[in-house]
Amino acid sequence: MSYPIFSFFSGSGFLDLGFENSGFDVVYVNEIHTPFLKSYKHSRNMLKIEEPRFGYHNGDITELLEQEHLRAYIDIIKSENSVFGFIGGPPCPDFSVGGKNRGREGENGKLSGTYVDLICQHKPSFFLFENVKGLWRTKRHREFFEEMKSKLHANGYVTTERLINSLEYGSAQHRERIILLGFRRELLDQVGYNIEDIEAILPNGLFPWENHLKYSMEKIENSPWPIVNEFEKDSVLPKPEGIIDELTVEHWFRKNDVDNHPNSKQFFTPRAGLAKFLVIEEGDDSKKSYKRLHRWRFSPTAAYGNNEVHLHPYKARRLTVAEALAIQSLPQNFEIPTDISLTDAFKTVGNGVPYLASLGIAETIKDFLGGY
Repeated sequence: MSYPIFSFFSGSGFLDLGFENSGFDVVYVNEIHTPFLKSYKHSRNMLKIEEPRFGYHNGDITELLEQEHLRAYIDIIKSENSVFGFIGGPPCPDFSVGGKNRGREGENGKLSGTYVDLICQHKPSFFLFENVKGLWRTKRHREFFEEMKSKLHANGYVTTERLINSLEYGSAQHRERIILLGFRRELLDQVGYNIEDIEAILPNGLFPWENHLKYSMEKIENSPWPIVNEFEKDSVLPKPEGIIDELTVEHWFRKNDVDNHPNSKQFFTPRAGLAKFLVIEEGDDSKKSYKRLHRWRFSPTAAYGNNEVHLHPYKARRLTVAEALAIQSLPQNFEIPTDISLTDAFKTVGNGVPYLASLGIAETIKDFLGGY
């Protein structure tokens, strides 16, 4: 069964690609930032994926609460399919501990509420909401999160949530995100779940969150990861025994052949010389800025803005766009255009949901719906 999907805050489409490759049909894409949308279109052209049936909307999601075109598209889908979904990850700096932390009153924070309003207005059969763990774990932001959930429950949704780590899905990046999923009560009834026993939240164990996890956090945390090694340009360092190869930066650099990737020449060069790049040990990611990755360990969260500098494990430079895409577990043939600015390139990569995590979540939703 190919479920139609309306995508919001789409960026370059990492989340969408996971759903597309799980058999979902992305029919509509919304993104306000023009370079990101350009990257989305370019990547799909290179991957030979057809354009969304209803095209691209380059604009503010707030406008969609008033515009009729989205309603018209949804009416068409409803006449053809009984099940369709919304997916999106509203911008998160206002809820991030390391970000602006303005919460619901921030310009980005307000967009989370707008996305929920859009869901309640158009009532998709199911939805996915993705955001930073600060929205879920920080007390003052958690109140807003619970208010949004209450609104969704009042509008006919039953929800389930999980704090995921992209490492669990096989991506070589420590990235925690809250995933909130919602399903309309009538859909649960149609799929065959006993809704009389279900209130606003799915009972523990009913949604198969662990179906497509590759590794448990216990196994990951108990693996003998190296800490730091002296930095030496172009050095050779044998792989330690007992680590999980797939969760290492070096595995993904080799898997994606990053040196020969179309985005391999794109990286920021320092204004003040290489001195600082030469003294930071391989694996020293203890500071907010100037973190050097370790080749035989996973990367910290791929966040390349706000002066956060990530250095190559054994080269005296910052990461390339190709290497950043590999850390986001994108397929080798995924590329973004080389004629957008470096700032936009790294921002769109850092904003995306790791591909393997999106693929695993999409497959899990399919399992839950059982092909209905």
